[in-house]
Amino acid sequence: MAFVRRKGNSYYLVHNVRRGGKVRQLHLARLGERARITDEVVRAVSKKHPFVELNWQALREQISTQLDMADASSPAIQKLVGDLRALNMDLADLFPPLLRISETPAVARELLVQLRLLQSTLQVKLNQFDRKRGRFGTATLRMQGR
Repeated sequence: MAFVRRKGNSYYLVHNVRRGGKVRQLHLARLGERARITDEVVRAVSKKHPFVELNWQALREQISTQLDMADASSPAIQKLVGDLRALNMDLADLFPPLLRISETPAVARELLVQLRLLQSTLQVKLNQFDRKRGRFGTATLRMQGR
């Protein structure tokens, strides 16, 4: 049975195997500081360990419950908030004339594609929080009143 394990500041996808009467942990993949199972991870693990059967849906669900939104002092929440602040500052410093100066139009196009993707993702997430009028929905309403 595979599961996600934290070791130090990183998360790993591991699988227990029995060899010679002893249980050993087979490290399938490093998932990073914030556990994420991407399509790339699925492909790499499936290619490297073709005989290990994994329930990817269950593993993704296990990871999604690891981020405790109720604990504002948790390192994961502090890192997420810090990353969002840094992204906001980086975006605030980005001006359209800089895109016109870019050496290649491909760079400008890619940046615009990523910004539009970010906008869509943010809209989806904000809508999800608005629909849940529990803890998070009321926080959104309080923030709008500011």
